Amino acid sequence: MKALDSIYQVRNGRRSKRVSSYDRSGLNKDSIAIPAGEVRALANIEGAGIIRHIWITINCADRMIRRNAVLRMYWDGESEPSVESPIGDFFGQGWGENYNFASLPLAAAPQRGQALNCYFPMPFGNGAVIAVENESSEPIESFYYCIDYEEHDELPEEAGRFHAQWRRELTGADPIDGENEGLELVPQQPNCTDAGNYVFADIRGKGHFVGINYYVDNPSPMWYGEGDDMWMIDGEAWPGSMHGTGTEDFFNTAWCPKEIYSHPYFGCAKVNGETGFLGRTHVYRFLLEDPVYFEQSLRASIEHGHNNVLTLDLATVAYWYQIEPHQPFAKLPGKEGRQNMPILNLHDIHYWRHEYRKAFGNGTTLWGNEWRPKRD
Repeated sequence: MKALDSIYQVRNGRRSKRVSSYDRSGLNKDSIAIPAGEVRALANIEGAGIIRHIWITINCADRMIRRNAVLRMYWDGESEPSVESPIGDFFGQGWGENYNFASLPLAAAPQRGQALNCYFPMPFGNGAVIAVENESSEPIESFYYCIDYEEHDELPEEAGRFHAQWRRELTGADPIDGENEGLELVPQQPNCTDAGNYVFADIRGKGHFVGINYYVDNPSPMWYGEGDDMWMIDGEAWPGSMHGTGTEDFFNTAWCPKEIYSHPYFGCAKVNGETGFLGRTHVYRFLLEDPVYFEQSLRASIEHGHNNVLTLDLATVAYWYQIEPHQPFAKLPGKEGRQNMPILNLHDIHYWRHEYRKAFGNGTTLWGNEWRPKRD
């Protein structure tokens, strides 16, 4: 089927609608305010339909508002959200930052990524609620939004509901061998389980997985990848139906990339500018042509370095469709649990060198390569 193959078809039983923050008085104050600590419903739609597009932009004194404001969506009168994520991470911006991001279903558009867009279709059969909670200590002075949707007389029974969940973990190095990715400080060990992996989706029900935004903050100049993605479908044992070959491979790139690249389905939206791979990187992949189907459950995970040997601050948003009801999400960490790890800088690297010097007897002409094995 071609991308525009059905655009000419005139269909019955659909009506186009929009919910927005336009100024009801007819003036130009086309936004709402969300005081600190309060929740605002952006949309409360009755009946059946499909949300087709969401656009948002935010003005707030809090520079971390993209992490401190939480987006939630509820379908068909449910009490537990089907979407729950810090608003920036959902739209493709990590660490509370604003930067441009382009993909087919999600985009953060100029100026400087301040226009947040979503094109994931979101069906509902008996009502939809979209809400934002401002967990910042600062008010959101102006919150602009447009939510474009179709009213439908009815939806097919097989119409899955859209889901998205934010997760985060500070992963640990190997307690004995330490961080050993790629440098072979000690012989690498095999990993024949997914037990120690970073889990980005743990789903119960019938549906299909369609994408992930992956935000990694690396406290080391070492390459953060080589983590295999592993997919345990419907309760199967390791190695499962799908087993990957490395982090950059899963994100459709190769050979430890460090450059901005935007494809509609995958790419590197942000790369670190520090020494080696020190710092923050955002990669993404949307499985729109190749979704992962499951009948009963899905456990999707990725190693943090081969055999899970790296300390990383990993945060992800997973996107999928499933037949309701869904398994309630684990409690979202509060604002304090969503703040960034400190940015490491040249002073930190100098202190690492200071400790290195002490480890090698405080020599006055130590260069930094003394750890290397001497060769005949």
